[in-house]
Amino acid sequence: MHRLGFCAGQLGSLRLRLAGQLLPARAMSLKVGDKLPAMELVEGLEMKKVNLQELFAGQRSILFGVPGAFTPTCSRVHLPSYVRDYDKLKAKGISQVFCLAVNDPFVMQAWSDANGAEGKVRMLSDTQAIFVEAAGLSLDLSHLLGGLRAKRFVMVIEDGVVKQLDVEPDPTKATCTLADQLLQSL
Repeated sequence: MHRLGFCAGQLGSLRLRLAGQLLPARAMSLKVGDKLPAMELVEGLEMKKVNLQELFAGQRSILFGVPGAFTPTCSRVHLPSYVRDYDKLKAKGISQVFCLAVNDPFVMQAWSDANGAEGKVRMLSDTQAIFVEAAGLSLDLSHLLGGLRAKRFVMVIEDGVVKQLDVEPDPTKATCTLADQLLQSL
């Protein structure tokens, strides 16, 4: 089943960085049916670089994105929903659950520890917002969080291909991207 969530309505614009310069905005590039790009993110305190295509190859996984670790909605509702429903997701055939944020890996590890996510949700750092910009999932929160962040989203990825994508219309709320909502569509 291929599904694109419309909870976000218009998904916004995309800004790419080239040699530190922002390029003009354009339409979202990552959509249902697309293969994940061969981009590297950072995981863990050892700052291990992980390639998205390799990471998601040969499995059915979830990637959810949040505007920021330790922010209210992300910490009270979003991440805890995936920690709580991890076993239910596994029972539905999900191999792994990943959380992505535009935060450094040290913050992501502390956030994982604070929420009991170890062994359930793997934390990925998009330290320079390169993936979220390329995917059309960036959100300019300079006024609040100091720069570009991830929109609140969730993807179901099978063998590196996006099969489902839902994006929240309001980044301060989590509804269609929560684990219990995702479970209904798996």
